[in-house]
Amino acid sequence: MTKTKLIVKTSSKTYPIYFGNNIINKTGRLIKKKLPDVKKVCIISDSRLPRPLLKKLINSLKEYELKVYKLSSSEKNKSLKIANKIIVQLLKSNFNRSDCLISLGGGILGDLSAFVSSLTKRGIKFINIPTTLLAQVDASIGGKTGVNTSLGKNLIGTFYQPDFVISDISTFKSLPYREMVAGYGEILKHSLIQDKKFFLWLVKNGKKIINKKSNNYLTSAIFKSCKIKNKIVSKDEKEKNLRMTLNFGHTFAHAFESTKNFSKELNHGEAVLLGMIVACKLSNKKKLLSSKEFSLVKKHYIDLKLPMKLNKIFKKKQIKKIIYFMKKDKKNFNKKISLILLNKIGSATKPKKNFMRDTELENFLKSYYT
Repeated sequence: MTKTKLIVKTSSKTYPIYFGNNIINKTGRLIKKKLPDVKKVCIISDSRLPRPLLKKLINSLKEYELKVYKLSSSEKNKSLKIANKIIVQLLKSNFNRSDCLISLGGGILGDLSAFVSSLTKRGIKFINIPTTLLAQVDASIGGKTGVNTSLGKNLIGTFYQPDFVISDISTFKSLPYREMVAGYGEILKHSLIQDKKFFLWLVKNGKKIINKKSNNYLTSAIFKSCKIKNKIVSKDEKEKNLRMTLNFGHTFAHAFESTKNFSKELNHGEAVLLGMIVACKLSNKKKLLSSKEFSLVKKHYIDLKLPMKLNKIFKKKQIKKIIYFMKKDKKNFNKKISLILLNKIGSATKPKKNFMRDTELENFLKSYYT
């Protein structure tokens, strides 16, 4: 079993992530200890979560004036309209800066809740309880908040760190296999950009993690993944340079999601997995990633049956739309598209070093259809 706590240090705040099994019922005690001035608590909960999970959290908060806001967790609900609706409710209930908002759900609700927390009276207390593997290894660290627009994903947002995070693997009990695969994508990403030994460990244990066969392996993978992300974020909280390496595969992924209009046909984790294998292929084409190492990554995808065939998910005529959304990516600095690629497994290229013209990228994507 790994350690049960990780301290995340950023320039704006230092906060803990608590890891464990069945630890949600400790939330009230942790608030009392770490945030003694809290009087009111608002829970934003995924409406599809099992009732006992929400009940367990509510029971731990009996000392507080409580408000529960249930919301369907979809990219379409991650909007300014919904954020404004929640903020108005908090203001009507007279929430103060010393009061607290808790997100109980996946990354979508975490992003939205943190965004709401950062704006309400210029910042109220925020606790994140991510209930999906994807959220525990990605959205729980770094303080990025955001909502979507018709022009693309997460184009409106802030940086706002939580006061603490509770990472409880018992929340995975009802999590479908597809959601475990989605979360695995971010774990795999961290290994590819930073740690080859971790990648080789995942090659041996990936199936056990996705299939929830071992709590120890699962907790170890989450802790190691969070540790890698923490190391990067602590050096570059506002994504000026190094943190951009965490976007490996994401410039493609966000464009894939936008092209699909955030439909259930392709979720975020699947889009990231597809984006990473496309980025690996491009890295190999540009003679950065060796064919031997590219084959290792491909074999892992095949062994775990991870999404990797662009031409099975998108029609050739949709490539122009994909490029359109890639050009809208907030990490671009000029008319060219900025990409993070791989030099080798465990080493990403430096940010602001790889730019491609839209026509060049379009021809590359079209090669999937020949």
